[in-house]
Amino acid sequence: MSTVTADTKRKLPADFLWGFATAAFQIEGSTSTDGRGPSIWDGFSRIPGKTLDGRNGDVATDSYRLLHSDLDLLEQYGIKAYRFSISWSRVIPNGGRDDPVNEKGVRWYNELIDGLLARGITPFVTLYHWDLPQALHDRYGGWLNKEEIVKDYTNYAKVCFEAFGDRVQHWLTINEPWCVAILGYGRGVFAPGRSSDRERSEGGDSATEPWVVGHSLILAHAYAVKLYREQFKSAQGGHIGITIFVSDVTDELSLPLNVGAGGDDEFQGNVDYTFTRPDGTQLGTQAHCAWLQDYPDGFRQLLNYLWKKYKTPIFVTENGFAVKGENDLPIEQALIDTDRVSYFRGTTAALLAAVNEDGVDVRSYFPWSFLDNFEWADGYLTRFGVTYVDYETQKRYPKASAKFLIEWFKNNHEQPFAQKPAKEAANANGLPKASTSSSEVSTAKASASDDLAPDSVATLKKGAEPKKTGFVAVIARFFSALFAFFK
Repeated sequence: MSTVTADTKRKLPADFLWGFATAAFQIEGSTSTDGRGPSIWDGFSRIPGKTLDGRNGDVATDSYRLLHSDLDLLEQYGIKAYRFSISWSRVIPNGGRDDPVNEKGVRWYNELIDGLLARGITPFVTLYHWDLPQALHDRYGGWLNKEEIVKDYTNYAKVCFEAFGDRVQHWLTINEPWCVAILGYGRGVFAPGRSSDRERSEGGDSATEPWVVGHSLILAHAYAVKLYREQFKSAQGGHIGITIFVSDVTDELSLPLNVGAGGDDEFQGNVDYTFTRPDGTQLGTQAHCAWLQDYPDGFRQLLNYLWKKYKTPIFVTENGFAVKGENDLPIEQALIDTDRVSYFRGTTAALLAAVNEDGVDVRSYFPWSFLDNFEWADGYLTRFGVTYVDYETQKRYPKASAKFLIEWFKNNHEQPFAQKPAKEAANANGLPKASTSSSEVSTAKASASDDLAPDSVATLKKGAEPKKTGFVAVIARFFSALFAFFK
């Protein structure tokens, strides 16, 4: 397999979906608005010491309230699809199959879905992105009780299929079950924070609970898929899958593919990991996170491995880069996110080469994330967004990486931008302006994002005084990508 090059001539097909990804708890905020019930992350993030900056998701990026301006920005970006998750406790506040549905929550997601479709953007919906209703955890232990949780999750899925399935063609049941089971019930660093470490957790058993939870998650996925295929697929015509955490490992380091992120707890098995070659050099640019490093050749290798092993179409549902120290930079510097541009330049070239040169069947690519957001245990210190969010004002500032991705898909996709429905297109203002070449993006001035911003999005011009922020977060290495497999 050749090293990644960017000169592949053939473009991605017209039906290839690209866009940006988010998750409900990370962006919505409004945690007690319009009947939403608490999730396990509401309480967990309020416990001192559970997030690096001591902050929680009560406001996040305020996207529940800023729905329409966020939709306008997505339209300006011209993306073809948008991956988001539904908050279980916003739809069924207490979570259970005998608990009432919150019509205000359903109405908000209907408004989101309809707003996307009116702009020609395909909704790509995750049913569960880690925010279990707190009531179910309190009632019977949540994912630790497979008899109850599988029934309640399947009912929740049915409510969503009935409410949204006439317009949603792409469903994901559960986001990264590994993270739910290991980080939430093995290491205790994610909600609900259970582990054998009594300095970290009041309860839990790292040797058994991750297995129990993992079994429950797989069963919940299976029952939801069965339900969709038997009762909804023929009428709605959609697809359903699951998002799996997949870590790349390169032959250069002679590591087994299933090493993952390593760790020292019982479940992980005392596995060490490294991104240092035998000669002492690093595979790529170090990110802000302990598990992330830039290595596009590894991304191509991983796509090939998955395709050759499973022969199943691959949907890349999450792929992104957190620039080291970005939260400590003034806004005008953070917008010129050169390392993130470099990361996406490499992974998009790898993607195109895997499709055109290697014959891998890849159907989508969703960079993470649309917005800087609440990054779970990191709080707001780690930024993954292609859009900078000023958390004090909630203003959005498109970064150079957003412009790079728009330009790249413009040049490498047969039909790169969202196509409005006929009745909407008559009033459209055309495609977003994205004339800046990919080579210019990484050195563009902050004001280069102005032409992407609707009136509701802040821009740095006319002598505006940018806010300076600053906290220091954990820095180390790793490279990962997330995939969903559809049948």
